[in-house]
Amino acid sequence: MGKVTGFLEVERHDRKYAPVEERIKNYREFVIPLAEQDVRSQASRCMDCGVPYCHGTSRLTGQPTGCPVNNQIPDWNDLVYRGGWDEAARNLHSTNNFPEFTGRVCPAPCEASCTLNIDDNPVTIKTIECEIADRAIAQGLKPEVTTNKTGKKVAVVGSGPAGLAAAQQLARAGHDVHVYERWAKAGGLLRYGIPDFKMEKVHIDRRVAQLEAEGVTFHYGADVGVNLPVDKLVKEHDAVVLSGGSEKARDLPIPGRELKGIHFAMEFLPQQNRRVGNEALGQIEPILATGKKVVVIGGGDTGSDCIGTSIRQGAVSVTNFEIMPRPPEHENKDLTWPNWPLKMRTSSSHMEGAKRDFAVGTLSFSGENGQVKKLHCAHLDDKFKPVPGTEFDIEADLVLLAMGFVHPVHEGMVKSLGVALDQRGNVVADMNAYATSVPKVFAAGDMRRGQSLVVWAIREGRQCAHAVDKFLMGSTSLPR
Repeated sequence: MGKVTGFLEVERHDRKYAPVEERIKNYREFVIPLAEQDVRSQASRCMDCGVPYCHGTSRLTGQPTGCPVNNQIPDWNDLVYRGGWDEAARNLHSTNNFPEFTGRVCPAPCEASCTLNIDDNPVTIKTIECEIADRAIAQGLKPEVTTNKTGKKVAVVGSGPAGLAAAQQLARAGHDVHVYERWAKAGGLLRYGIPDFKMEKVHIDRRVAQLEAEGVTFHYGADVGVNLPVDKLVKEHDAVVLSGGSEKARDLPIPGRELKGIHFAMEFLPQQNRRVGNEALGQIEPILATGKKVVVIGGGDTGSDCIGTSIRQGAVSVTNFEIMPRPPEHENKDLTWPNWPLKMRTSSSHMEGAKRDFAVGTLSFSGENGQVKKLHCAHLDDKFKPVPGTEFDIEADLVLLAMGFVHPVHEGMVKSLGVALDQRGNVVADMNAYATSVPKVFAAGDMRRGQSLVVWAIREGRQCAHAVDKFLMGSTSLPR
């Protein structure tokens, strides 16, 4: 695959970012694409490994060692190197319904698993994937409309990446697919959680238009279990797919939590995304970082998104606390490769001016006139206990809790259906059949496996579609 000696002759060269002073003035994407010849040169570095961990499957666990959707990475690297862009796009779409999503927001476990990552020099797989997808889309997204209609009607609840992937696969199998979304537009956390500067929503809009052309019907403002009865939904469809995501945020129940100015990240981020998308906010109280001292608690991707958004809104300062100790700058390859390593990661938002501190526990909040003004913190030991003498205070006008999500929201649909839950509060569904404890009801994505990556959601949606099609028809030609 690629050029036999490419990895010896060509150094890793990846996309750059627009300067900080330019990009923080707006909410547009700021990653600068590589020139075509540069992308082809990078693709030439693929080594034709004996065991391609970038898209392989572990014999022990049956789980992916790199790409969860099993993208055939060496194949399309070779095609790109040789200039076969159209065939590369066909190959890529055979495993991934939305490669322009993953080419923007996936953390690229494939690159962590790349053999060249043994010396910190992996193939720029994510960049190549994004370029293949963008070139194909620039030629026009062609709907794949089937004339072989089955007469079966399927409901998909939730239009995040898992729901969209399941809906597209099921529509292409000939089913009448209806997607029920409680928000005003499709996309789930892709639209309302991920800021536009990481992924502009035109990418979602184009895919929704493609799905509609393929026969998928979208129902917006449909909050199943709230304004749309669950029993009615189940009765009117031959199968139901639950793909609503894991949206119950982890709280921080400490003294002062009731003060104004302390919000979950998913109260803050959707507001800004709706502003950018020209959606009316209605009667909700605006949450803005403008002119404020902001503290973001949580060091993951959601925390990073809060940082970038706060900086663009004009925060006076942004501080980011992580409860875990500072990870090493570089992983021990002998211990971690080809698995995803724990190491220091600095996002583009961190580079825009946030202060970071690790092993920090917030002990309490205090304020004036009901408004938060300070966090009272301490550094933690390896048992997450405060270390005496390390206590400190930090001023804040806005505190954003970005500590992850614990499970799906149970109130409404989940409780009304009565589906079985696991110990973590996720919907129980077999990873092969994707069937829940309720007849003809299936579950996929974060709702089933817990908070995870967009690429895992796409995998789950595709596999769930395979299971649903087999349930309805007795057999299926959809890939797993």
